[in-house]
Amino acid sequence: MFANRRGLLIRLTILLVVAGVVVGVAVPTRARWLPKAQEWLGRAVALVKPSPGRDAKTDEARDEHAGHDHAHDDQNTIELSLQAAKNIGLKTEVVKPRAFERTITVPAVIVERPGRSQIAVGAPLTGVVTQIFAVEGEAVAPGQKLFELRLSHEELVSSQAEFLQLAAEMDVVDLEIKRLEDLGDKVIPGTLLIAQKYEKQKKQALFDARREGLLLHGLTEEQADQVYKTRKPLRTMTVLAPPLQDGEGHAAYEHLFHVQKLNVRQGEQAEVGAPLSILADHCELFLEGKAFEDDAPRLIEAAREHRPLNVRLPGAKPGGEEQVRILFLSDTVEVDSREFHFYMNLPNTIVQETRRDDRRYIAWKYRPGQRMEVLVPVERWEDRVVLPLDAVVDDGAESYVFAQNGKHFDRLPVHVEYRDTQWAVIENDGILEGSMVAVSGAYQLHVALKNKAGGGIDPHAGHQH
Repeated sequence: MFANRRGLLIRLTILLVVAGVVVGVAVPTRARWLPKAQEWLGRAVALVKPSPGRDAKTDEARDEHAGHDHAHDDQNTIELSLQAAKNIGLKTEVVKPRAFERTITVPAVIVERPGRSQIAVGAPLTGVVTQIFAVEGEAVAPGQKLFELRLSHEELVSSQAEFLQLAAEMDVVDLEIKRLEDLGDKVIPGTLLIAQKYEKQKKQALFDARREGLLLHGLTEEQADQVYKTRKPLRTMTVLAPPLQDGEGHAAYEHLFHVQKLNVRQGEQAEVGAPLSILADHCELFLEGKAFEDDAPRLIEAAREHRPLNVRLPGAKPGGEEQVRILFLSDTVEVDSREFHFYMNLPNTIVQETRRDDRRYIAWKYRPGQRMEVLVPVERWEDRVVLPLDAVVDDGAESYVFAQNGKHFDRLPVHVEYRDTQWAVIENDGILEGSMVAVSGAYQLHVALKNKAGGGIDPHAGHQH
């Protein structure tokens, strides 16, 4: 367009110059027409001469862009620069209709599993605590050293002495039997050998009973064998972290306890069975839901069908849910609050591990006492446009989303059928399907569009109450 205009001006300039030359012979009238012709000529030259920082191609491109203004509705379209998109934290995603389950939010709290999450490590025998290997808060593995005791239990001391005495007597009987067998029947009567063998059988029965007594006192099989082989009584005992319980499902990573409490000090006397420490096993916890008794039928149905339920921390962003299944439901209802409790297994993970002075410290993702929310499904809708709540802007009776159109964002009216604290469910009329829409920063786009139009901004627009 600009090129055509420039060509026309050039032709007009040439025509004026030629006309001036033709009539230039009329000297008497030159004073009248020459200044005017020079003024026209200067204007024409200024029009066709490119301005600084601009060339013909740039002007032509601008003119072509100006010819496309009709493709955008200025009242519902705004162009956003890259810097502005970063300033408002703009994020977009493609609209794909899907099913949506309307849910009710039920509060829950993370609790320890009774009889599983806390393990008391007791003193197997009476003794004095001579060494404490663990510290509170430290992570320990099954079989790791916790305490060392100097045994002082009188019954154990006497039992070990009787056990060792009986072991020595059995050695004497064995030697006598071997001596008689070497002499043969011709030298000694056979009844003597038979009598010694009977004696060995009696002592062997008594020896086995003494050994079982040591095990009942708290010694392990290995410790009893050690006493027999070394022929020395056990003076100290090392208390280890217990092994994993049989039948418990544990995660694939290394299983660790953490020392929750130490109940003794070095040099203290510990009676048999006294708790030396409390170990916590938080690889799996319980999630205790607290619903009203009116919600019991839905929960019973979910438990019967083994249906997964979404759970999340309060204020978690969309996508931060985890799926759990109901383990069991309480058989009572709280009299005062009318709450109906139900329980779910909550697998846990280690999110941090540090080492200091050869000790390990861990942090779990979930901890007893944390509050969570359980989403119990109530109704299911098919083929809906489901967007994060921040993608929808309310302005009076209208609700809008912003669809990307090249560098522009077009404001489109939508019908919101349902919304909760995280999601907005929009009627799928086919217009938004496959479009790229703003899922964050939509309110800022709406404000910018209102400012562009020169209208005032409702301070409550886009906010939910």
